[in-house]
Amino acid sequence: VQLQASGGGLVQAGGSMRLSCVVSGGTMRNYAMAWFRQPPGKEREFVATLSWTGDLTDYASSVKGRFAISRDNVKNTVYLQMNSLKPEDTAVYYCAADLYYHGNDDDYDYWGQGTLVTVSS
Repeated sequence: VQLQASGGGLVQAGGSMRLSCVVSGGTMRNYAMAWFRQPPGKEREFVATLSWTGDLTDYASSVKGRFAISRDNVKNTVYLQMNSLKPEDTAVYYCAADLYYHGNDDDYDYWGQGTLVTVSS
């Protein structure tokens, strides 16, 4: 299973951005999907997750109400819609997949290469 994240770039504080992650080599509808991020000089942290059925979601408290994770199983793509962005959201964002739902635990089997999001003040 391969994951390819895209959509990162530079955005001003208060703006919006949507990240995409395409899954290949497997059937995405069988996988729980998640987004993590690694801010500069910090450890990787959980952002959001969505079960394969779509009925379970979880968000980091720092992004709740601003970010939304969704999936399109036909396109084998998971999205992260990010609104009201803040400079502290600056990070490399990674998508992850696993046959099992791990919630905010980073014990996912498959990881994408990351896409950089920079939020300017």
